[in-house]
Amino acid sequence: MGRGRDKRDNEADLSAGPGPVSRHANGGAVGAARHLGPLRGMPIWLKAVTGVVALVLVAAIAFAGFWFIRLQGNISKAPLNAGGESTEAPGNDATGRLQILILGSDTRDGKNSEYGTADDSTGYGKSDVMMLMDISEDNKRVNVISFPRDLLVDIPDCKDRKTKTDYPARTGVMINEAMSEAGIGCAVDTVNKLTGMQVDHFMMADFNAVKELSNAVGGVDVCISDAVYDPDSRLRLPAGTSSVQGEMALAFLRARHAYADGGDLGRIKAQQSFLSSLTRKIKDEGTLSDPAKMLKIADVVTQNLTVDDGLASVPALLTIGNRLKDIDISKVAFVAVPTTPAPVDPNRLVIAEPAGAQLFSALRKNVDLTDPTAPATPSPSETATPSAAPTETAPPVPKYNKAIQPVTVANGSGVNGRAQELVQALVAGGFTQTGQFLAQPVAKTAVYYGNGFGDVAADVAALLGVPATLMIPAPAVTGVQVYVGSDFTSGTAYGAGGGAAAALPSDIVNQTAGDKVCQQANPDLIVR
Repeated sequence: MGRGRDKRDNEADLSAGPGPVSRHANGGAVGAARHLGPLRGMPIWLKAVTGVVALVLVAAIAFAGFWFIRLQGNISKAPLNAGGESTEAPGNDATGRLQILILGSDTRDGKNSEYGTADDSTGYGKSDVMMLMDISEDNKRVNVISFPRDLLVDIPDCKDRKTKTDYPARTGVMINEAMSEAGIGCAVDTVNKLTGMQVDHFMMADFNAVKELSNAVGGVDVCISDAVYDPDSRLRLPAGTSSVQGEMALAFLRARHAYADGGDLGRIKAQQSFLSSLTRKIKDEGTLSDPAKMLKIADVVTQNLTVDDGLASVPALLTIGNRLKDIDISKVAFVAVPTTPAPVDPNRLVIAEPAGAQLFSALRKNVDLTDPTAPATPSPSETATPSAAPTETAPPVPKYNKAIQPVTVANGSGVNGRAQELVQALVAGGFTQTGQFLAQPVAKTAVYYGNGFGDVAADVAALLGVPATLMIPAPAVTGVQVYVGSDFTSGTAYGAGGGAAAALPSDIVNQTAGDKVCQQANPDLIVR
């Protein structure tokens, strides 16, 4: 009874109205409700704005988080090198000069199976495209150097980081085979050896990346002189300018027989004109400053991209994009490595000297290829203060044997018998393993030397009175090569007036990103 009565009394108390609680009416809320006090006096419109802002912030954070996780998850990575030791300290991606090796893989795995069987691309696949992108430290210039896939080069010792398998060095191998056994890092080491430069990063894409990227930007304008059909690549285009995307964009880049004489150099020019057009479109449409467009492109690219460990993050890729967005397209130079048919096989190519060594030397010296007469900007390594000599004296290095050093004389002077005269001087100076041949005429004499022959080159140059400024490293040269120009037509001592560096060929730049170039069609494939 008592307990029931208490319950009813309590219910009556709860329904009795304000009662004593009214004493706190002016004292704010009671208990947990007290924390809402400031909001009770807030105008309705301000509450609404606060709620909307909070919602937007949460949505923005969630959106950014989603895209960061998505893009990060898209990225595939591989080691930068395959055993080659770095000769330079790592550069600063945001502020330093940067070299990025861009590769197109011919793998037929996954989405690429329609272009052939897995047997068509063994191991890691071959590099269907190889370009070295060189970004200047001041972000005012970009050089894009193309290497023909038929170019014969020396591939250094490489190690597959996954299988721990060692692959010995090879000589006279097509450059597109460099990554097929030991991976992308071996292609990087090969380019380092060939150019004497230091690649900082690589980016490798497959066939599918080209199709999806061209779709993402809404097509890329290309031009060809005549209507053409290439059954091998499936390229079919009318004469003049066309917008290509998807399969046709890939066919334009893959086609080899459709252009000029049907060789790889014509294909390189087509690839360069495609990239030039793509660059103009992205710049003209403000894509690099449009977050929505950039996200779309980034999603497409990262799904089909393999990069080195240093680039395997969204912030690292954004850093590269930010450096490129404001560059003047007239300062984006597309260059093909100078080549000539290989003596052993006219269907293969070798570096044409002295033009090849001159190009690599100009790149190392940071010369503006669009204006070679402009003063070169020295790299940090060239301007650094020499370090102090070690406190301990290093053991003396044994003097090399002059009699077994390979030294050749290339006669580009235009004077018959000129090489023989200099060979006699070299033999008299102790360099008895000599050779000579007739070469393309050049204006300036230079002494080129391969890896490990710098000291030999210095002695050869001193013997002939050639200044040190005309000594040029050329990894493709075996030993030392004295390339005699029209400034050294007589005598065995180079004159006092020849101190300038060897000039670049006037046609070294195929085009800039600002040039609209129409490809010449192969007459055999023109549609009449």
